[in-house]
Amino acid sequence: MNKPVNVAVTGAAGNIAYSAVFRIASGQMLGKEQPINLKLIDIEPAMQALKGVQYELEDCAFPLLNSISITSDLNEGFGDCDYALLIGAKPRSKGMERKDLLKDNGKIFQPQGKAINDNARSTVKVLVVGNPANTNALITMHNAPDIDTKQFTSMMRLDHDRSKAQIALKYGTPIKKVKKIIVWGNHSNTQVPDLTKAEVNGEEIKELMNTNWYKDKFVPRIQNRGAEIIESRGLSSAASAANAAISHMRDWTSGNSDWLSIGQISNNNPFGISEDIIFSFPSRCSNGIFEMVTDMEISKSIQSLVEKTEKELIEERDSVLELLK
Repeated sequence: MNKPVNVAVTGAAGNIAYSAVFRIASGQMLGKEQPINLKLIDIEPAMQALKGVQYELEDCAFPLLNSISITSDLNEGFGDCDYALLIGAKPRSKGMERKDLLKDNGKIFQPQGKAINDNARSTVKVLVVGNPANTNALITMHNAPDIDTKQFTSMMRLDHDRSKAQIALKYGTPIKKVKKIIVWGNHSNTQVPDLTKAEVNGEEIKELMNTNWYKDKFVPRIQNRGAEIIESRGLSSAASAANAAISHMRDWTSGNSDWLSIGQISNNNPFGISEDIIFSFPSRCSNGIFEMVTDMEISKSIQSLVEKTEKELIEERDSVLELLK
């Protein structure tokens, strides 16, 4: 049995975390041989609810769960952490402008970045789930200057998995037969799902890019799937978001031979995307690291869409410059 690792989760009393922490504790994220110390973090008013989560985790008697701590203190919560899932964020309320949401959440992720910088292990892997995830990840990263920028990611896996599922449904094939899906850009309704390299049962399906189905059904469905779920369920995605977070961390740590969509710092990319934004690129994971897929070009048919999502991320970044110092 391996030495226990420390996994910090923010917003730990919330719905997404509630769907994630039991699966993390059972070994679904880091494997069946990896003991875990869970460090659950939330704001002070949520401590009573978080205590209930702790009790339930204890009652599950997970063999891999070595210890559980709950706290509202960021320095304590991120102390010696090896993995950090930043799930907690302020939701967008009715009438709120996106720029206001960014600034309000920036005030959450700025101190989290500083606490990670000062207390986490230098090898920490950070995944930002709380929206607007890409720019929140940028804020976190800028406020942790002592940690390699490659150790900060934003979650695009939910968009990626939604895309795979829709292709599998269209072809009536198992999910595992769908490969090389790409989602470019921002986790918002400007994101660009791309099928130019996608394969089903080992064969390319790029011809779909020229169909009305791709333009009128597939792309809008992926871009607006979150709103579709809210409309049907009355609540935002929780279990699927938690699943995506676990899959993201599992593959980053343990590897995956397929292409994955990972929000990452755009510096030195070969696609002409502006620097210093967190942008989703196709990536491969192995040996605990992810690498951008560079042996390809962005299709001319979606170039304008990619530029639109890039522009949105630049505007988001520029609206929170005071939080990036």
